[in-house]
Amino acid sequence: MPVPRAVLALVVPTVISQMITVLYNMADTFFIGQLNDPDQVAAASLSLPLFILTTGLANLFGIGGASLISRSLGLGDKEKARRASAFCVWTAAAAALVYGLAIYAFRGWVLPAVGADEYTYGYCVSYLFWTLTVGAVPTVLNAALAHLVRAEGYSGQASFGVALGGGLNILLDPVFIFGFHLEITGAAVATMLSNLIATLYFVLLILGRRGRFQLSLNPRYYSLSDGIPKEVLLVGLPSSIMNLMGIFSNVTLNKLLVHYSNAAVAGIGIAKKIDMLAFAIANGLSQGVIPLIGYNYSAKNSQRMREAIRVTLFLSLTVTTVGAVLLFTCANPLVRTFINDAETVRYGSMFQRIICITGPFTAITTVIISLFQAVGQKGKPLLLSMLRKGGLDVPFMFLLDALGGADAIAWATPIADCGAMLAGLLLFVPLWRKLK
Repeated sequence: MPVPRAVLALVVPTVISQMITVLYNMADTFFIGQLNDPDQVAAASLSLPLFILTTGLANLFGIGGASLISRSLGLGDKEKARRASAFCVWTAAAAALVYGLAIYAFRGWVLPAVGADEYTYGYCVSYLFWTLTVGAVPTVLNAALAHLVRAEGYSGQASFGVALGGGLNILLDPVFIFGFHLEITGAAVATMLSNLIATLYFVLLILGRRGRFQLSLNPRYYSLSDGIPKEVLLVGLPSSIMNLMGIFSNVTLNKLLVHYSNAAVAGIGIAKKIDMLAFAIANGLSQGVIPLIGYNYSAKNSQRMREAIRVTLFLSLTVTTVGAVLLFTCANPLVRTFINDAETVRYGSMFQRIICITGPFTAITTVIISLFQAVGQKGKPLLLSMLRKGGLDVPFMFLLDALGGADAIAWATPIADCGAMLAGLLLFVPLWRKLK
């Protein structure tokens, strides 16, 4: 089909699923915020970096596997696609199980390290027990399977599975938080159950379409040969590193802000949740087009590949710029929707206006990262991921904290995103010229 139509067919369902994922993450914060307890909102913010690591595991095997599968299908190697999918699914499940158990076993060290104090520690333990110790495997598999299903071109089915989990979480949150009076624990239980049901949907989808899908859940296809682990892990590593560095960045930010007040931690948590909506759009556009770019790269159709990149960049920049304007102008009422605490609203509104301006920078960087991943390059997307989170923003956090205190720390985010975008453009131009 024409390239713009092909891009839209892949990215629209992906963007919708990403937005629903963000909305259900925001739902936790929203419903917890209705308790008007800054300590519980702060606990959810402090737990977020540890929960986000499951996204890193899902991206490691999901994006890495999707790139290899789409390139294998472009070369007509269906057997390798099946073996790659089996490797990704079973290794991701094992890694998620180990991670969830480790967080619970070392909670006494991990939670104070991310900023939990005597007011938030108990809330963090309860939230992470259900979302990670019990729920890490379905959380990781839900997102990883969505990437793998999308690699075969079934973007709509993949997005429906993600949307199913998100929609259920939004519905179950008020039931468990207010109906069963479980407060923050109820939000965690709702998250775990919604991810479990979404994972079961993907399993049934793949098993029910064995004649049409090249994906396989059969352990007999599990393989460590033919360079599959290396290809999957090295291509997926940049997205995983981005999450790890994001965790490092968030933990550093929380540790600096907690010295001022838990309201500051709650405020930045709310602002970041709202800003995630703009990031989800950029991320959905860039991830959705990976199969199209990877397939045409292997098929040596550079003209179609270039057109797909152009269309994706245009869409991503347009949508994120509009989103940045809306988030900037509506910062105060948006934050107040989550919590009616004056100090938290002041911090959240201020942080929101600062970090939302990074939308266009992030759009360009994520498209460039996805392009390098789609063609199987490893080092460049890894470098850009580390620059964007951890490499530039953390040093600036300490500098700005010393210069301006809590009110200045959030400026580290746009500084880092702008630097990563400039570095990405320097790496992108030579590849673009080569494609021409």
